[in-house]
Amino acid sequence: MTIRVAAVGDIHMGPDSEGLLRPAFETLSDCADLLLLAGDLTRHGTPQEARVVAREVRDLPVPVVAVLGNHDHHDERPEEVTAILRDTGVTVLEGEATVVECGGRRVGIAGAKGFGGGFVGRSAGEFGEPVMKEFVRTTRRSADSLHAALEELDQRDCAARVALTHFSPVADTLAGEPPEIHPFLGSYLLAEAIDTAGADLAVHGHAHLGTEHGMTAGGVRVRNVAQPVIRRAFNVYRLGED
Repeated sequence: MTIRVAAVGDIHMGPDSEGLLRPAFETLSDCADLLLLAGDLTRHGTPQEARVVAREVRDLPVPVVAVLGNHDHHDERPEEVTAILRDTGVTVLEGEATVVECGGRRVGIAGAKGFGGGFVGRSAGEFGEPVMKEFVRTTRRSADSLHAALEELDQRDCAARVALTHFSPVADTLAGEPPEIHPFLGSYLLAEAIDTAGADLAVHGHAHLGTEHGMTAGGVRVRNVAQPVIRRAFNVYRLGED
């Protein structure tokens, strides 16, 4: 049986965009088994914007699982944003795992925002000034939490496992973005976590000028679902096809 995963990120909603995605989201039961939101759901991370997102995804016909993005942290109230979304039934993950039932099959999602740092051969090191070391440690902590969440799912009898992040785990899906900013768009540590713990699909956002398709060194499919990249309300990816 095929599991249909709908996903989108970087919808950047505010009061003037309320209702824009709702008509498409209401069709999800016709084409998908769950919806993943890959961060940057708001423009500035305000509770007002979060309530717009909450109304957009309230009472949808499929489970909704999300991570926050950097925009959702800008107003320094991510806990409030998370609480508003959870109040409408959205499962918001940060270094955590959840399992949803899709047509009798269990799908595990491990989620973490992630952070920057760059990719093999061109990455930041945990050396020097305290602020530089903390930058890299932030990414490492996020990657470690993603790894732990994926490993937890390995013990929960899942038919498929998905890694959901905002920042990219690979450079492939950044093609189109200026190379100078790649270190601020993702980190290879996320890909290492995915490859060592195992996943069937990795989904992220953040790279508006990037490319949809990529792959980790270990062969896990990576998809950049930032709305400016996919140019629609969501894309659907299929797991479990022969």
